[in-house]
Amino acid sequence: MERALLVTIKLNSEKDNWQVGDITQELEELCHTSGAEVADNISCMRDKPTPNFFIGKGKVEELAILCQEENIDTVIFSHDLSGTHQRNLEEVIGKKTIDRTQLILDIFARHAKSPEGKMQVELAQLQYLMPRLVGKGIMLSRLGGGIGTRGPGEQKLEIDRRRIRKRIDKLKDDLNHLRQHRLVVKKKRKENAMPTVALIGYTNAGKSTLLNTLTAAGQTVSDTLFTTLDPLYKSLILPNGEHIVISDTVGFLHNLPHYLIEAFKATLEEVVDADLLIHVLDVSHKRVYEHHQAVFSVLKELQADKKPMITALNKIDLLEDKAWLGRLKEDFTNSIPISAKFRLNLDSLLEKIKENFSGRMIYLELMIPHSRMDLINLCYREGKIEEIKYLQKGIKIRLNIPKITANKLLYDKEIEMQ
Repeated sequence: MERALLVTIKLNSEKDNWQVGDITQELEELCHTSGAEVADNISCMRDKPTPNFFIGKGKVEELAILCQEENIDTVIFSHDLSGTHQRNLEEVIGKKTIDRTQLILDIFARHAKSPEGKMQVELAQLQYLMPRLVGKGIMLSRLGGGIGTRGPGEQKLEIDRRRIRKRIDKLKDDLNHLRQHRLVVKKKRKENAMPTVALIGYTNAGKSTLLNTLTAAGQTVSDTLFTTLDPLYKSLILPNGEHIVISDTVGFLHNLPHYLIEAFKATLEEVVDADLLIHVLDVSHKRVYEHHQAVFSVLKELQADKKPMITALNKIDLLEDKAWLGRLKEDFTNSIPISAKFRLNLDSLLEKIKENFSGRMIYLELMIPHSRMDLINLCYREGKIEEIKYLQKGIKIRLNIPKITANKLLYDKEIEMQ
């Protein structure tokens, strides 16, 4: 296991409410997720980055001594480093030096399972590498492996700018073809009047747990960051019998780099195209308001911040002060307190989802001939049966059903309205 030294930097020019301790804690969680051991951490405040090392030379020399004393393998900075910063730091410290974005990309490379997910990770890695090439530059795979070095592979050790650009263009083209295929699937889903719901939220907020609880999806759940990278789709039947598709998406993060959002737009399109968003918010986290803001920053970049949304105030079982929940319900509109893990108040969440789609359903009383069991099957499949009676002259049925399906039934001349 690699031993990592974390370097947390707080620039005075940064306008957010994140403190040094909060940044360090999240960096530690990312490090833990990547499989490294946090041997030590050091923090510093600066007005602005220095041209050579990002931090002061005296601090760099202090890091070099600390690395020797504590047998450090990797130094991880909380801010993005330029190619010059990275090269100069490694020359003085004598250890592999990476930044927060490289750490996130390493985690993405670990968790990408589908071909599309792997392509998106490689695209993000190459877009990160491109501006950092200086001559032969810093390679994607260097110093014999470890965190921050996973990715496209050993064969790319000697690639230059031209070959990187060519590979980026190829990945974008391949991802566009996959996007076109998804558009066909989405069009078919829309034709079948299947509403879509996307689970969004800060990483480790409990989205996968909620999906598993609602649909028995069997999605991998872990108390680490970015467990879910590839989107997962499951069908769900609402209390009124309506069928919807619900999807889990990649978690968001504070200061998520722009090109990471760009690279994963193929995945994040599910957020843009969804009829309803469920923002899963970990109310037990002390930075719950900052997490909420971080999610909305990404939604704004995706131009999805105006979509219909329910806020699921998750992990209420971990709240020590239950009175705090009242304040949270006031601050987050259209919210439902839940515990996905212990199935608390999920009925209220489902009712809230049902209300959002209530205009899509209609109540019908029909008489269907005995010879049209295909229509009876359609009613069971698409709607919620309130009552069904098998009479001599036909089958009398009362049900709630999506309007688009109701139109198909009402245009059938063999069906009588009751």
